[in-house]
Amino acid sequence: MIQGIGASSGIAIGKAFVLPNWEWELPEQKIDVADLAREFDRLYEGIRTSKVEIEQMKDELREVVGPEETSIFDAHLAILDDPVFMNEIQGIIQRQYKAAEVAVKEAIDHFVTMFDLLDDEYMKERALDIKDVGNRLLKHLLGAPEITLPSDTQPFILIARELSPSQLVHLNPNHVLGIATLAGSTTSHSSIMARALGVPLVVGIESKLEEPIQTGDQLIIDGDLGIVHLHPEESLIDLYTGKQLRQREKKQQLKQIVSVKPVTKDGKEFELSANISSLKELDVALGSGTNGVGLFRTEFLYMDRTRLPREEEQYEVYRSVAERLDQKPLIIRTLDIGGDKQLDYFELPEESNPFLGYRAIRICLDKTELFKTQLRAILRASHYGNVKIMYPLISSVEEVRAANALLETCKQELRAEGIGFAENIEVGIMIELPAAVLIADILAEEVNFFSIGTNDLVQFTLAVDRMNEQISHLYEPYHPAVLRMLKLTIEAAKRAGIHVGVCGEMAGDLQALPIWLALDVDELSMSAHAILPVKERLLTLKQQDARSLFDQLLRCSTSAQIHELLAASQDAPIAAGREIVTKSSP
Repeated sequence: MIQGIGASSGIAIGKAFVLPNWEWELPEQKIDVADLAREFDRLYEGIRTSKVEIEQMKDELREVVGPEETSIFDAHLAILDDPVFMNEIQGIIQRQYKAAEVAVKEAIDHFVTMFDLLDDEYMKERALDIKDVGNRLLKHLLGAPEITLPSDTQPFILIARELSPSQLVHLNPNHVLGIATLAGSTTSHSSIMARALGVPLVVGIESKLEEPIQTGDQLIIDGDLGIVHLHPEESLIDLYTGKQLRQREKKQQLKQIVSVKPVTKDGKEFELSANISSLKELDVALGSGTNGVGLFRTEFLYMDRTRLPREEEQYEVYRSVAERLDQKPLIIRTLDIGGDKQLDYFELPEESNPFLGYRAIRICLDKTELFKTQLRAILRASHYGNVKIMYPLISSVEEVRAANALLETCKQELRAEGIGFAENIEVGIMIELPAAVLIADILAEEVNFFSIGTNDLVQFTLAVDRMNEQISHLYEPYHPAVLRMLKLTIEAAKRAGIHVGVCGEMAGDLQALPIWLALDVDELSMSAHAILPVKERLLTLKQQDARSLFDQLLRCSTSAQIHELLAASQDAPIAAGREIVTKSSP
């Protein structure tokens, strides 16, 4: 068993195809001064051809995964126009009298090495983009054939050191059963695209490999647990084949409750909504019977491109989602960048602790023209559906009032221009900071709704960076302090009579359902794939039993005790076909 990181869920069983590494034969001799002009001409022709090829791939991919995912190639085009990258190549040619292909290879190696030395996952992923673009340019300079995937129709599991978006673009999901990479992360462009294509993916297996994987080797890929089995025995293949079959049967079974209302056995009804970042995810959500979109992550409209999206571009996307939801709620979170979400073209200051620094609403209130562009686009889209606005990372009443003042300015501008919008558009905030929890009663007087972002709320409540492997075990959503934070927030919303939802990872966690039932939240917004499993579980529960259980949870002094009680309650109604049976607190 090879333990990696699950980056795209699902199971794949089949034979491996190992993608060869890029290898080049480069000229060793230096060029003459008289040949400099020729080498620059070759370089510029290679750049032109590479751009045409990237644009073609972008057009082909758009039909498969949608326009949001294809914006990855805008970043690749930007590299070919990047003055720093190009100046490095030109300088090597002119000062060292080296051939264009040698200069390109040295420039690639220089930037990839520099980025790999940085303790920053985002920059490491950008190194892969530079390598991908540089190798494409090298291919044209050397006249080398591109490494291609098997052309027959026999499905295979793809193995690579790293997998670039360019290499993924021609994948047929019917032929590629799964993917495993030696390096990579769950947030890489390739991981995003694999999830969009619905292909199981495990990344980061290199350190656990005892022998190299060869083309033709039998494999099992478990994208849920992040496991690769090399040369599995027949008994293990049979076990995973059965698991694969059960997963398919379960998906079919869950489709039967798509149109069933999410109501508990004693009549408590939930709004089950979807978190989305693209139109493709909206398709999955609508197929799962979503109540609407509880979180539209708009930062993905800003990422992997060469410039800020214009008002018209944003408006078209927001309007499209609103119209397709057909008056179902659409909560659009305003730009949430900073921390681990960087923009290539928008330089953010270097900070010792970026998660506590210049990010989200703080950037928007500082860069007001950027913020107004987005607010105007959202307002215009509100004319075509049930659109709501949500501000992230709020820590004070002043921030809410400043954001709303800019919103009012945008309304006045649109009125003067004769452009329609929803005059009474609802405004809400993310509750993800302890400061917001402690003044939730005051904030509730300023807005129409709360949405609890459990990911950051847990992180900040416990002062635990969950991306830090040394302390990630301390990131505990079921910590007694977290439960009290949730209770304070929801009770403040209820007293003020405003809508309260949850949009963090805990919203789709089956174990957390009794907590949300007991606290009487109005909405749970989650990954589209989680909606039907959550609904199925919800139909077996009673709010009255959940309240009794939550009283016991509040008396627990450790996370382990909370987990034990929740696990017992989770097994009881489904396994035994009865209501929740609560136990006394240990």
